[in-house]
Amino acid sequence: MTETPFLPRERLLKHQQHFQNIHKHTYLKGPLDKVTSVAIPLALTVSSLYLIGRGIYNMSYGIGKKE
Repeated sequence: MTETPFLPRERLLKHQQHFQNIHKHTYLKGPLDKVTSVAIPLALTVSSLYLIGRGIYNMSYGIGKKE
């Protein structure tokens, strides 16, 4: 005995072809999705690397030490 499929085979193949032909990532579909998924993490990364670099520079030259 075989189980009946949830969807007809033709409809399933049609859906597979549709989703395989989409070249954009699914999380970058909307016009503002690039801002939330690319620009904001990039800005956080750049600012944190700047602050870490400034802290290492200040520690190495002794700038801002309390006497």
